[in-house]
Amino acid sequence: MSHKRLASLILLLIISVAGVLVPHTPQASGTAPVNAGDTAWMLTATALVLLMTPGLSFFYGGMVRGKNIISTMLQSYIAMGFISLLWVLVGFSLAFGESLSVMGVGLIGNPLTYFMLRGVGPGTDPNLAPTIPFILFALFQLKFAIITPALITGSFAERVRFSSYSLFMVLFALFIYAPLAHWTWHPDGFLRVWGVLDFAGGTVVHMSAGFAALAGAMTLGRRKEWPQEDTPGNQTNIPYVLLGTGMLWFGWFGFNAGSALGASGTAAQAFLTTNTASAAAMAAWIFFDGLAGRKVSALGACIGAVVGLVAITPAAGFVSVGSSMFIGVLASVISNLAVRVKDRSMIDDTLDVFPCHGLGGIVGMLATGVFSSVAVNPDGADGLIHGGWGLFGSHLLAMVIVSIFAFFGSMLLFRVTDWLVPMRVTEEQEEAGLDMSQHGESILTGAPQES
Repeated sequence: MSHKRLASLILLLIISVAGVLVPHTPQASGTAPVNAGDTAWMLTATALVLLMTPGLSFFYGGMVRGKNIISTMLQSYIAMGFISLLWVLVGFSLAFGESLSVMGVGLIGNPLTYFMLRGVGPGTDPNLAPTIPFILFALFQLKFAIITPALITGSFAERVRFSSYSLFMVLFALFIYAPLAHWTWHPDGFLRVWGVLDFAGGTVVHMSAGFAALAGAMTLGRRKEWPQEDTPGNQTNIPYVLLGTGMLWFGWFGFNAGSALGASGTAAQAFLTTNTASAAAMAAWIFFDGLAGRKVSALGACIGAVVGLVAITPAAGFVSVGSSMFIGVLASVISNLAVRVKDRSMIDDTLDVFPCHGLGGIVGMLATGVFSSVAVNPDGADGLIHGGWGLFGSHLLAMVIVSIFAFFGSMLLFRVTDWLVPMRVTEEQEEAGLDMSQHGESILTGAPQES
């Protein structure tokens, strides 16, 4: 065993022992009783959101070459392990702990508030989980934290060192994801205080992942064998993509409808708008391809569906079904055009993470500021078409702030990670494929090889 691996194992053991020694602090008494129906739905929604990460692994794994399938899929799966531990340790506290403010602006949670989930128990919380166990709220939010760094991996697929990616993933969760979650979803976070609406993570998840992906593609540079033919036939396993899309679409109902935090009409509305936007985006993608003289492809249909899911995420519980259809079509056309522009650029975003997730998140965020309606959700606000100029202005400013923070913050983290552990594999390792060079495994044999 190498010294680095031994040190990592010792550190994990120390953290585990520290967790046992942390005194348990019971939740404050006097909270409202747990609602059984809301709890049952949120347990289901939490499981659905976790399913999205394996779905993403199939979605991405189907779009890379055979020699990189295992590595690409593992980069999603490993987030379920690393981020789960990080969330219990300090991640949840950074995102939802007592707000540390500067000049009255809530920037980050106190890392000691819920350290090792101290004080997070089966009772409700009046601010974050008024009808469900607070620990269930923490678990639900964990699944969002898991999938966000996994989304980024598509931008530098087929050329990243696994150990350095693992380090970057942890740094991203601590310094990019947690602050954004605090800004947007904590009652004292400054974006939430401004009135910015993000129902299920268009800003926190998709914009952050999209801009981090752009930074990653620029930092790691182009693949050795680039460009490649951009045709569906060049992809490794289209059935994997279809399977992954189905799992993502299914899990997204937990992602969006679950963000109502209860079994309610708002959850049902979010369920409807989610399905409608995805359907509209899928249809728009293949029709747009047809108008451009391209064949209707399974890959295009799948990408379109996911773009629709991304775009409706921030708006799901705030807009009408008609608006969700428009949002899906608009995001699909914009992302389709962006993919074509990217293909002619010098940026090798392998699986089009920024055109689909970054721009999809931006479209969804701005569309929320346009189409949100208190007639749909009294807890929201009226958007631009309903006279809500203030909401649209807040969203426009928030878009600029989040874009700059996510891009340049991620760029810095990539540089730091690369300085500590070089991120790019060698040309020989890239040519051999990451499955064998990083993991000693192959889809042909599946047998680990001793390094």
